[in-house]
Amino acid sequence: MATKPTKDVIDQKVGIQDTDNSLTGALRVKEDHPVIYPLSLPENDERQATPAVGQSATRSDARLHGLGQTQYIDDIKFPNMIYAKVLRSERAHAKIVSIDVSEAEAMPGVYATVTGKEFPTNSFGPTLQDQPVLADTVVRHFGDGVAAVAAVSEQVAQEALKKIKVVYEDLPVVLDPEEAFKDEILIHGPKSNTYASKVIKKGDVKKALAKADHVFTNRYKTQFVEHVPIEPHASIALWDGNGRVTLWSSLGRITLGREDISRTLDIPQSKVRMIGTIVGGNFGGKNEITNEPILALLSKKTGRPVKCTYTRGDEFVSSTIRHPFIMDYTTGINNDGKIVARKIRMLLDGGAYCSWTGTTIGKGSILAAGPYNIDNLQVESFAVYTNKTTTGAMRGFGAPQVCFAYESQMDEMAHALGIDPLTIRLKNTFREGSLSPTSQTLHSVVVEESLLQASEAFGWNRG
Repeated sequence: MATKPTKDVIDQKVGIQDTDNSLTGALRVKEDHPVIYPLSLPENDERQATPAVGQSATRSDARLHGLGQTQYIDDIKFPNMIYAKVLRSERAHAKIVSIDVSEAEAMPGVYATVTGKEFPTNSFGPTLQDQPVLADTVVRHFGDGVAAVAAVSEQVAQEALKKIKVVYEDLPVVLDPEEAFKDEILIHGPKSNTYASKVIKKGDVKKALAKADHVFTNRYKTQFVEHVPIEPHASIALWDGNGRVTLWSSLGRITLGREDISRTLDIPQSKVRMIGTIVGGNFGGKNEITNEPILALLSKKTGRPVKCTYTRGDEFVSSTIRHPFIMDYTTGINNDGKIVARKIRMLLDGGAYCSWTGTTIGKGSILAAGPYNIDNLQVESFAVYTNKTTTGAMRGFGAPQVCFAYESQMDEMAHALGIDPLTIRLKNTFREGSLSPTSQTLHSVVVEESLLQASEAFGWNRG
């Protein structure tokens, strides 16, 4: 059945004209001037009003999304564009003895190759510059990039990767963060594996725990989580004749990316132009550069625009993921359900490189006690390197992990003491003027009201 949109001239409604008479007569409408979609959208008062909170407004990008006309980076093409692929380590921890790209360069359709030694500054990172653009001396996790190829097509580039010969010398591997904490196997030697820490202390935890009616000790663990955006990481680089590089990228922080491009390529920021494209999903996973410096150097070598789009496999082994936490909670509580002390120790699995661990450990530590008034508190947090995929930014920056821990323990304590889980929370929750674990006075606090409204809405006390 062939159909096309049209406008019903009788009732002015958009209808479907049956062009091959396969529909019933009642559905056939007379064609006037076919309209595929409205040519203009009315601006309503809500769209113009401020403040916007509580108003219903049409998103400015909704129309193009709905029509499938949004142009994402993988839709962008340039004349003479070539395609890059990155060869990734198949070792979790090893020295790189040699990298031979000669056979790949000799393949028909291959324009250029690049290795880590060709970058003026082969390191980047939003906190610590501890991650190589392409590993040139040591690989620290399965998925570290070691070389890249630019070719006439993705298929030719992928085949060329098979021609690159890398000789490794295996090193001891540490995958358990508790083993990494011992520093028996160093991943960024001679530096310690523990590269970030945070301590928060308030009151006298030891004394308060000793006086508490009950002391509960529990361990909680969370796992790696990959963002899995519908759109994988993708970038295009074009190095022009004036020595200026323009990059199209789905990167979420283009200013930070511009700084890293400038640093790794040793060119002034005035020579780096970053164009942020429509992002098809981020969730924190596109907060730092990935292949942008690689593409820039390949473009400089070839004089052509170079595109690289991650496969789903690339996403899992070489983009950042959520930090796994190991959390030990020791909480002192009285018979009436009042928490008198809480001692928390957290160990974050940082993977091979730092990325956004500094932000994650900070936010996780500050929020670790939960939204509860606790006069005596001690939080000790440590982040360690392991030979696993790098952990970085993901929605919440440590908050989801600790929320799982403290709310789980609240339920367990309530059950053990025979107290309603809602009651034990209301007994301890923040209120207007409460102090946070770092002694910040809290305002506009509505935790109690939110709990009561939510419990009423889903009938908590109605059996």
